[in-house]
Amino acid sequence: MEKPNLRRIHAKDAPPPAGTYSQGIVAGGFLFLAGQAPLNSDGKKVPGTFREELERTLGNLETVAQTAGTSLDQAVRLGVYLLDMNNFAEMNLILAAWLHEPYPVRTTIQADLRGFQVEIDAIIKMPVNHT
Repeated sequence: MEKPNLRRIHAKDAPPPAGTYSQGIVAGGFLFLAGQAPLNSDGKKVPGTFREELERTLGNLETVAQTAGTSLDQAVRLGVYLLDMNNFAEMNLILAAWLHEPYPVRTTIQADLRGFQVEIDAIIKMPVNHT
């Protein structure tokens, strides 16, 4: 059943949902992105260093954001889940290369990520003509 005022976003070049959720939903002028991890578009893990996993995760978020008509650089909130908090400083450096001031608000927590080193969800402001 279609829900009024909600637009589902599905990016074919991003990992498909692994359950009963959407990659993204546009509502109320914002894009709400489900958590992304270092997966390819077939949903298979792309192993690598922390940097490589984080870059892949950010790339997946960007792919879904662009499909919706916006960009990760317009994020107002990030939820970052790290397997190892010792990667916090490196995460900050990498995010600084992807985002610009004013940076989004962010919560970073340690979590058991089933073998992933990182997962990120986001809330992104949509352009006025794409809501």
